[in-house]
Amino acid sequence: MRIGELAAATAMTTKALRFYEAQGLLMTADRTTSGYRDYTPDVVGRVLFIRRGQAAGLTLAQIRQILDIRDRGNAPCGHVRELLDARLVDLERQINQLAELRTAITQLRDQAEAIEPETCSAGQVCRYL
Repeated sequence: MRIGELAAATAMTTKALRFYEAQGLLMTADRTTSGYRDYTPDVVGRVLFIRRGQAAGLTLAQIRQILDIRDRGNAPCGHVRELLDARLVDLERQINQLAELRTAITQLRDQAEAIEPETCSAGQVCRYL
């Protein structure tokens, strides 16, 4: 399958597929006699796996690690579990930080409820920030 067909089958751009290949996420495709990339049908599943990994918040480096494990003939399930555990910890941290930020912004907004521009000093842009 040519790169345009792979792009259509995976809802990706040819540019993204070339990038994946350059990053080692896709094996270098064989070339036709006219020089076009010629991918095997199993590459569709690999590209869709990459997209699912990115949707889960994994980096391309992490996805490459998973693919390397699989390419060596091993099941990457344990490694994937560790990456997802770490991702969940990171998400919880981000959620907590966002909750703290929301509280801080709510407090600032509440202080700015009654706008009093005359209370700002000459060197101050706005006393609410």
